[in-house]
Amino acid sequence: MLHLNTFHLSSLFLFLSLTTTLSLNQDGLFLLQARLQLSDPTNALASWNRRDATPCNWTYVTCHPSSAAVTVLDLSNLQLSGPVPAAPLCRLPALSNLSLALNNLNAALPSAAFSACAALRHLDLSQNLISGPLPAALANLPSLEYLDLSSNNFSGEIPATFGTFRRLEYLSLVSNLINGTIPSSLGNLSTLKKLHLAYNTFNAGPIPQEFGNLTNLEELWLAGCDLVGPIPHSLGKLTKLRNLDLSMNTLVGNIPEQLVSGLNSIVQIELYQNSLSGALPRAAFVNLTHLERFDASANELTGTIPDELCGLRKLGSLNLYDNKLEGALPESIVLSESLYEVKLFNNSLNGSLPRGLGGGSKLQRLDVSYNRFSGEIPARLCAGGVLEELILIYNSFSGRIPESLGECKSLRRVRFRNNNLSGVVPEGLWGLPHLYLLELVENSLSGSISNAVSGARNLSILLISGNKFSGSVPEGIGELVSLEEFVASHNSLTGRIPSSIVRLSQLDRLVLRDNKLFGEIPVGVGGWKKLNELDLANNRLDGNVPKELGNLPGLNYLDLSGNRFSGEIPIELQNLKLNLLNLSNNQLSGEIPPLYANDNYRKSFLGNPGLCRALSGLCPSLGESEGKSRKYVWIFRFIFVLAGIVLIVGVAWFYFKFRDFKKMKKGFHISKWRSFHKLGFSEFEIVKLLSEDNVIGSGASGKVYKVALSNGEVVAVKKLLGANKMGNNGASDSEKDGFEIEVETLGKIRHKNIVRLWCCCNNRDSKLLVYEYMPNGSLADLLHSSKKGLLDWATRYKIAIDAAEGLSYLHHDCVPPIVHRDVKSSNILLDDEFGAKVADFGVAKIVNGPNQGAESMSVIAGSYGYIAPEYAYTLRVNEKSDIYSFGVVILELVTGKPPLDQEYGEKDLVKWVHSTLDQKGQDQVIDPTLDVQHREEISKVLNVGLLCTSSLPITRPSMRRVVKMLKEVTALPKSMSGKLSPYFQEDASDNDHQGSLV
Repeated sequence: MLHLNTFHLSSLFLFLSLTTTLSLNQDGLFLLQARLQLSDPTNALASWNRRDATPCNWTYVTCHPSSAAVTVLDLSNLQLSGPVPAAPLCRLPALSNLSLALNNLNAALPSAAFSACAALRHLDLSQNLISGPLPAALANLPSLEYLDLSSNNFSGEIPATFGTFRRLEYLSLVSNLINGTIPSSLGNLSTLKKLHLAYNTFNAGPIPQEFGNLTNLEELWLAGCDLVGPIPHSLGKLTKLRNLDLSMNTLVGNIPEQLVSGLNSIVQIELYQNSLSGALPRAAFVNLTHLERFDASANELTGTIPDELCGLRKLGSLNLYDNKLEGALPESIVLSESLYEVKLFNNSLNGSLPRGLGGGSKLQRLDVSYNRFSGEIPARLCAGGVLEELILIYNSFSGRIPESLGECKSLRRVRFRNNNLSGVVPEGLWGLPHLYLLELVENSLSGSISNAVSGARNLSILLISGNKFSGSVPEGIGELVSLEEFVASHNSLTGRIPSSIVRLSQLDRLVLRDNKLFGEIPVGVGGWKKLNELDLANNRLDGNVPKELGNLPGLNYLDLSGNRFSGEIPIELQNLKLNLLNLSNNQLSGEIPPLYANDNYRKSFLGNPGLCRALSGLCPSLGESEGKSRKYVWIFRFIFVLAGIVLIVGVAWFYFKFRDFKKMKKGFHISKWRSFHKLGFSEFEIVKLLSEDNVIGSGASGKVYKVALSNGEVVAVKKLLGANKMGNNGASDSEKDGFEIEVETLGKIRHKNIVRLWCCCNNRDSKLLVYEYMPNGSLADLLHSSKKGLLDWATRYKIAIDAAEGLSYLHHDCVPPIVHRDVKSSNILLDDEFGAKVADFGVAKIVNGPNQGAESMSVIAGSYGYIAPEYAYTLRVNEKSDIYSFGVVILELVTGKPPLDQEYGEKDLVKWVHSTLDQKGQDQVIDPTLDVQHREEISKVLNVGLLCTSSLPITRPSMRRVVKMLKEVTALPKSMSGKLSPYFQEDASDNDHQGSLV
């Protein structure tokens, strides 16, 4: 009886279960089948179950109101992974809109499965990891209007069938690995309104003439497609075109008149970074009545800016920078009521800016730097109340700064360097609330620094050197809590250095030399923990040199020369690692600290009578001078008597010079050495100690030696093979010729996070580079060895910030900027306190302009595992390449893994991180040796690394932005994703390299 009851009870449960299952309609069952094929780490699809009659109440599902059939499925940005479940989803008969964008879907796309999606009108699979060929069968979908496959890993050619879509209006294949040439068959898509093919690995080829048949086209985005040849005249037939972007190609010739005269509805045209030449056609702009944005920057355009172009009423953005344009900016530009941006820097434009510029529009950005403009600055630039950037450097503007700019609360960057401005700076300009850069260098401005400067709480850089400013530095300067640079040299400032200045804890550079300041250095300078340079030379300062200066860990440059300092030199200065020390021409006395009491620092102490006994020969005596005179008189008196001796000496001299010449083939001659800093050692001693016993590293280009010198210092010496030994793998002739110039520039770099280059020797057989020695070696040495335990999370986090600040300095603060081109963990060296410094500029490139910033390379620049993906097909390297490589370093710090490893199979670290995040989650990515209490912070740094390693260069942040993000990881949102829209644009403040450089 018990067994019978049990049987009936089981049957009842089975019946109820079956009834529950059968209650869900067929569309719901197909969706559950699709869910089984997906990995859902965040359980985003938890509401999908068998208990409901229909899936219409499930999250991300939309049904037809009457039939309850699924019509829209939006599963975007849910961290889903696995293959695209096309088969079950295409069995939904009414499905018209499907989005799986912003996930981590991988594997190839099943072509045949999509053939069943007969009702599908909108398909978005963008920003995933889908690989394999583009499915040719997609063209068979009869109703498809929208197809977005951008930001994936699709490869192969665009199928010929893609020219047979029946109703397609939007096609985006941006940022994939598609090759071949752009097929002319796409010109058959008469219904197409938007065609985006940018950033692919196409073979070099022209823009198809057939694109002129796309008469409904509104947007054509062909950036980074390796296009060659001229712009086809047939594009002039695209009368509805609103956005044309042909940037980052190799197009040649003029802008065809047939093109621009036909595009009478165009909104945006970009011809950035091509090789266009010739003048801008004037009559061509007459019909462009709807033109809102015109960008033909970074070309070789000549002639003048057409009056017809500037007179367009709807013109909002005019970008013609980095060309060879001349003449004046037409007065007609004041007619535009929509004008918000004008960038004309790096041309040969002259004349005055139109007086009414900005008066009838909401102008936000004006950059006319590096031209020949003259006259006064227009007074109505900020009439719209939204002006943020005003950059006029290196022109010949004269007159006073308009008072109206002192009332422009929106201003963020003001740069007037190297003009002929005069008069008093408007008081309001000093204290603008959002201003973070004020640069007035090399003008004839007068008056005093207003105490209103205390209101500029966001001010980070204040540069006013080379003017006629007088009066004292106001106490209000101490309120600028964000101030990093204050340079006011070569003025007539008087009074004492305000005591409030010691409160500037973010100060990196303080230069007040060549003024008339007096009194003592304020007490409390020990709070300048980030100070790198202190230059107070040639003033009237007195008192003692503060002992606190010896406790500033980042101080590299100290110049107090030409003042009235007295007393002893603090022994604490020995704690500093100085590139420059100058205490000359003061009234110092007593002993010189032992570290500096040698001939190498003699010039640092000249002109201090009280130090004459501290260093032998520092002050030559009168007797010594007279003795030398008598010696020379005696020589001249007996010169004829000793003629024979002179002859013998001459012969001997010739013999020894000939012997030295022979030695140069085997070693180094002192005449080949060039020093960049004060040296506490002899170059001869360096050469003598280059033995195999001192080798601490080696590579394809040479060896690295650790050299312990007799004065107790330790240096690292890199010995590079000469051109005759490097053979075909060596540098090009132009790179060899530029070696000395490049090394000299790098040798003068001043930053706490860049390894110092002491000196170098360039010889026909080899080259020596002498660097400061870093006791803890490279980041790679520690991170990928048994010593990894030394690197806890706090140390790794500090290393990331230090290295980021070093690269940010190279990209944004060097003039000209420098692209490192070989950023990797083995080129990030660690000092005795695990402070990180960027090293090894063996392939660094100095960027003299926007074109050079994306220079094509004839040799490999970078190291495998760190090379940005676009380098494989463009061979263009710029600062975005450095940012990708640094992102790999961040991933190394977070994962503890090398960039390449057998564990990854055919992947590298970046791809391994992505796939592991998709399949196993974040815990399997983070280095298990790190303390779990830092998990949230590590996660946020990981997201910064993912952002830096974005496959699309334009979505990578600048290094200045990376530094900010790393310093503010606790403020980043937890949901931050490493994937961004391909239309993501950085804040203008992070793109100084695109405009005028600091």
